[in-house]
Amino acid sequence: MANATRGPRRRQLPHTEELKAWREFIETIEALRSEIASRLLAETSLSAGDYSVLLALSEAPGQRMRSSELAAAITWERSRLSHHLGRMERRGLIRRDECAADSRGAEVVLTTTGAAAFHGATVPHLRAVRELFVDAFTPDQLDAARIVAAALRTHQDRRRTVATNG
Repeated sequence: MANATRGPRRRQLPHTEELKAWREFIETIEALRSEIASRLLAETSLSAGDYSVLLALSEAPGQRMRSSELAAAITWERSRLSHHLGRMERRGLIRRDECAADSRGAEVVLTTTGAAAFHGATVPHLRAVRELFVDAFTPDQLDAARIVAAALRTHQDRRRTVATNG
């Protein structure tokens, strides 16, 4: 009955237990990402951003992607990606080529040096994922975590589609 007196706007806000779940989730994810990023940098000299770019390029056909597609794949703003790619290019991890199909665009290409750095970082990264994430769960909990993550991604994708299509 108390909710009925709060009005429509108030009912849409998360209640205390929902906020506790949110904070536990987001704070744990941030701590996990931070620890994995710190280990990756210490063991391989690659930042988490470097690894994300190299992973996307390693999986792309011909190990190349248009800058705009790469930004979308790793969910970064294009300006952030552009600055980061400049740093990676100076280190020889990637190169930027003019797009053959569109001279206004650029393709980001994984170099031999970048592929070697990515390959060298894969085992330390996966070891950290195992230790800090996978080992925290029973098989059933890990499956539940996957289901929760998929539900969140589906919800976000639907919201983006609605926002884009009006």
